[in-house]
Amino acid sequence: MRRFVIGEVQNLTRRSSSRRSSSSSSSSSSSLLNYYYQSRLSSTLHSSMDSSSSTPVTLQSINPKVLKCEYAVRGEIVTLAQQLQEELKAKPGSKPFDEILYCNIGNPQSLGQQPITFFREVLSLTDHPTILDKSETQGLFSADAIERAWQILDQIPGRATGAYSHSQGIKGLRDTIAAGIEARDGFPADPNDIFLTDGASPAVHMMMQLLISSEKDGILCPIPQYPLYSASIALHGGTLVPYYLDEETGWGLEVSELKKQLEDAKSKGITVRALAVINPGNPTGQVLSEENQRAIVEFSKQEGLVLLADEVYQENVYVPEKKFHSFKKVSRSMGYGENDLSLVSFQSVSKGYHGECGKRGGYMEVTGFSPEIREQIYKVASVNLCSNISGQILSSLVMSPPKVGDESFDSYLAEKDGILSSLARRAKALEEALNSLEGVTCNKAEGAMYLFPRIRLSQKAIKAAEAEKRAPDAFYCTRLLNATGIVVVPGSGFGQVPGTWHFRCTILPQEEKIPAIVTRLTDFHKSFMEEFRD
Repeated sequence: MRRFVIGEVQNLTRRSSSRRSSSSSSSSSSSLLNYYYQSRLSSTLHSSMDSSSSTPVTLQSINPKVLKCEYAVRGEIVTLAQQLQEELKAKPGSKPFDEILYCNIGNPQSLGQQPITFFREVLSLTDHPTILDKSETQGLFSADAIERAWQILDQIPGRATGAYSHSQGIKGLRDTIAAGIEARDGFPADPNDIFLTDGASPAVHMMMQLLISSEKDGILCPIPQYPLYSASIALHGGTLVPYYLDEETGWGLEVSELKKQLEDAKSKGITVRALAVINPGNPTGQVLSEENQRAIVEFSKQEGLVLLADEVYQENVYVPEKKFHSFKKVSRSMGYGENDLSLVSFQSVSKGYHGECGKRGGYMEVTGFSPEIREQIYKVASVNLCSNISGQILSSLVMSPPKVGDESFDSYLAEKDGILSSLARRAKALEEALNSLEGVTCNKAEGAMYLFPRIRLSQKAIKAAEAEKRAPDAFYCTRLLNATGIVVVPGSGFGQVPGTWHFRCTILPQEEKIPAIVTRLTDFHKSFMEEFRD
């Protein structure tokens, strides 16, 4: 019975999304991402629950913010993919494909990317330091990895990587990260501004927890957006204030759109607390120009907004005409310091060329907050005691990799460049393939790990989706999965201009698999378009 109820929750969510697509763009997107149940949901739950159930926890009794929260990249289509994978395992050859290709999430090593050797050598040595004293170690590990391991262990009390650390992270590792930020930006960085976290996601949650006190508090977020933002805003009871990226100009971010949505929110009694910017973009893959970033900084300063800079893809830039510039660097180059702008910058070991998603390492650099607020941020961090030590070590390695003259430098550089150049080739191959399909347009992937093509669906396909109580792009993605084993995420999970349909596809499958993916996708799309031609 509970499965039926959960299914009804999902169906009602999809139906409400479909209904909202015909309303005005601003209110539609806000509703799309913040509205998941109404009185119909309540009546469905009450009529569907087994009244004789003895469980003390029901869908009516749990926190409604949890019901409101959704995370598309691990949603319904991924659950279906996992079921198909189990069926393939139990009955090989039972599907029209022999494997599930997970193009739904930025998880590089799950799709065959190899870790950076130097990083893993240092992790191995710090986690098992007794081997540092063995003679065989000199022949198995590079000299600079051994030296770095000793340096890191000397920074850890008791040289114990299994012990708790300071709640902001190990001081010596924060020193290393701050030095890396300073080398990247050319401006000073303070290790006391660094909060090491289990990936960037907990840092985002921490800031939402700090900034949101009620549904009258809003966060400006891009549409399309990474669902972490809509989910964390929903969990903490705030309001997502959408601003639309312009697909026609390569997912451009216009300050005029920010001003328009800010004023609209104010007219509804919402106090906008912060502006979230994802650069390079997820799911859209654009890289902001420095000029655009300056305008965003100026807007944030004038409006008194906290600037939340999601910069986890800073290493993933694939076009020579674009460069990554951190918002910290841009704001400091404009002459703005601690007293002028509240800025939180997020970084992660999960993305870039390292792809260490499972190690859960990351940090936020917090600048422009008063000592009193800094104390509150530290208090929230201390509730979780500390982030995991392996992730902390990796974060320091990412911001301080081998340098020229180090024994590992040549192999490190070859591994890094090999991964990034391959990602660029994969992005181009998939982009070209998508743009060759009928009714599909795809902007260039300038950075990050994704493509976000627009698909133009016939009225027949849209009606078929409505009959299944699915959003049209979810209908397309489900059919794609069942026919090919390729897992992509419907654009409706990220937000989009009402009446448009997209899906997000990673560029992460290994390069030798890209031609097969292109063939499967092309054959499916042709068949789909013929089946649902008006």
